[in-house]
Amino acid sequence: MTSTQDQPRIRPDRRIARSGEAFGAEASTPEQRIQRLRRRLERLIGIAATEGNGLVPLRNGDEIFAAMLESIRSAQHTVDMMTFVYWRGDIAREFAEALSERARAGVRVRLLLDGFGCRLIEKDQLTMMERDGVQVAWFRKPLYLSPLKQNHRCHRKALVVDESTAFTGGVGIAEEWCGDARDENEWRDTHVRLQGAAVDGIAAAFAQNWAECHDELFDGRDRFVEHERQGSAIVQVVRGSASFGWQDMQTLMRVMLESAEERFRLTTAYFSPDAYFIDLLCAAARRGVEVEILLPGPYTDKRVCQLAGQHYYDELLACGVKILQYQPTMLHAKVITVDSVASLIGSTNFNRRSLEHDEEVMLAVLDEAFTATLDGHFDEDAARSEPIKGGRWKRRSVLQRAREAAVQPIRRYL
Repeated sequence: MTSTQDQPRIRPDRRIARSGEAFGAEASTPEQRIQRLRRRLERLIGIAATEGNGLVPLRNGDEIFAAMLESIRSAQHTVDMMTFVYWRGDIAREFAEALSERARAGVRVRLLLDGFGCRLIEKDQLTMMERDGVQVAWFRKPLYLSPLKQNHRCHRKALVVDESTAFTGGVGIAEEWCGDARDENEWRDTHVRLQGAAVDGIAAAFAQNWAECHDELFDGRDRFVEHERQGSAIVQVVRGSASFGWQDMQTLMRVMLESAEERFRLTTAYFSPDAYFIDLLCAAARRGVEVEILLPGPYTDKRVCQLAGQHYYDELLACGVKILQYQPTMLHAKVITVDSVASLIGSTNFNRRSLEHDEEVMLAVLDEAFTATLDGHFDEDAARSEPIKGGRWKRRSVLQRAREAAVQPIRRYL
């Protein structure tokens, strides 16, 4: 199958309308919806979900960094960490010191850094970590790559401690994420702490990228722990990897959109999908699903990507999709909720780069309580956002329209 950018634009409205009729006919309990979604995801993606997982959503740097550092400092056996962004500042040094201290204590510590995203890391931090025994590996340093590989980055964020606790989400290790989204200097983001059998899926995401970058994939310090029941959540760990053709991450998003019966909520830092996914969003709205999209507003670190997404606002608004722009600061979270029973959380944005080009990891969580918490976060963020009004948007300036058009030729790289 060819990638979506090579396909003619297909409007899936009629086919999905028939699916919507079927959904309406099978008015069901939350438990039935969860089981139906689970079967679809397992069959179409080919990865088994696990039961008995416990998840704690974490908002913004104050919560996220404290939880991650506490877990690292308590490690007794292993720490595996990978990130797309590791820059400068006090928080970067705090992580480096925590990892170094555990390595000196005899814990096996492995750190995987993307060769492009982490290029600004301070060299003295690297020197300290390597001197103290942290195994540092780089994913695809641009200078040493063919042009075909340079565009495919490791955007995954993961921390696995003692094979029993994992973290993933949108946060990078940099000053921008510190604080609690109180002003434009403190970004808004979401991470999650995971315990239970699904931790193995996050560990596999790390191992997949580590295997490309390091000669030693495992050693005698690896343990195979029996995961005790930590909660009630069913979790499937989905990995997106750069290659040609349709990707698992695209399948995941499509399943969630086509399965939505009542409400589909998307929070994303970078909104620049292809026309096919715009049609899927519109088709969901047309069959009666409440579709809400929460995006960055005046504060964004990638204005070009924002312009590429704004090109589709007219079409989305005409279909009944509600678009909100977050006002206080840069919105960097990547969260989807569906029908109050299912949610996606991880590193994947709703853009061409995440869906087609980069290494990503996403948790598909089937759990009412967890989804309710994320929906509550959405409501709070929506209260701090401005809706895009169709009439006003149609009257936007000629300059704005020209900027939107200017970025269309490069949107597949955004």
